[in-house]
Amino acid sequence: MDIDGGDQIALLCAGRQEMRRAADCLRIGLATLAIIACAALLGPSEARAGTQPLVLERSIPLPHVFGRIDHMALDLARKRLIIAELGNGSVDVIDLGSGALVHRFDGVKQPQGLAYLPGQDLILVASGGDGSLEFYGGGDFSRRGSVPLGEDADNIRIDPVNQIAIVGYGNGGLAIVDTPHQALRRSIALPAHPESFQLDPHGSRVYVNIPDAKQLAVVDLAAGRQVAKWQVQGLAENFPLAIDVTGAELAAVFRSPPRLVLLDSRTGKVLGRYPTCTDADDASFDSGRKRIYVSCGEGVVDVFGQSAAGIRHIARIPTLPGARTSLFVPELDRLFVAARAGELGTDAAILVFRPE
Repeated sequence: MDIDGGDQIALLCAGRQEMRRAADCLRIGLATLAIIACAALLGPSEARAGTQPLVLERSIPLPHVFGRIDHMALDLARKRLIIAELGNGSVDVIDLGSGALVHRFDGVKQPQGLAYLPGQDLILVASGGDGSLEFYGGGDFSRRGSVPLGEDADNIRIDPVNQIAIVGYGNGGLAIVDTPHQALRRSIALPAHPESFQLDPHGSRVYVNIPDAKQLAVVDLAAGRQVAKWQVQGLAENFPLAIDVTGAELAAVFRSPPRLVLLDSRTGKVLGRYPTCTDADDASFDSGRKRIYVSCGEGVVDVFGQSAAGIRHIARIPTLPGARTSLFVPELDRLFVAARAGELGTDAAILVFRPE
């Protein structure tokens, strides 16, 4: 059954009147109408034909959040989403069951990277403004410590086996932080600032997008140095990077021109390159469905399908302009997309998509 714009607003608002003001529902409704309007402009697609691979399940408003939203992380046990609100100088912790704000860290200097350590029950926040890695309690949100790294602390990845956090920072470096002792073990030099990077799930390699150096760097953690650099001719501005669950393939997304590039993680060989949306900021593998999701600032998520015959573009799912950041959580089977506050008076929000 088709659902019109008014029905979608009613669904999103249902059950919230006692928890939020009517204005909150109105703003969610405006956001939903904007998504529907975007969909109408996209033209025919599988999504519009009723076989959409991603369905907007709900929208979680982020009142009083303005400016750019950066990375997200998840406290899976408590089902809490953690959001780095870079332009707002805050980090929000949201209960995914109720959509309610559980806690807000205010006065954070340009929060960028986030991670949650379940074994130690710690939230890690990388602050670009002062170059620090901050530790907070996952339950009581108390400040537990800080490690100074240098300027522009950014993405965080966790190696739970070796109990280290890897943080990209500065004009070119990966900081290796001992999480139990909250101490910097060492730094690994890179030719320029690292953007998205991924750990090999079965080894000691780290794959790092370095757009200013026009390369994808391969770092050996055991050796403590970069051991290879891979370049894709004719493409620049490689920001998003994802690795599949086997560690065999990498998905790098370039902004100039916009292309999704699949690479062999052992050799760097290009396995395929495909046109995609503009201003990409995140990519992820949905291994169970053999898909790749690419979220872009133009206001869409591109969905690609993988098969023995290769990769094909399945659908272009509308979000909102500027909604670049996303997080796919296989354990919840949901894709979270962060939408910043809009010119139509809409609140910032987390758009929750259910894969079909």
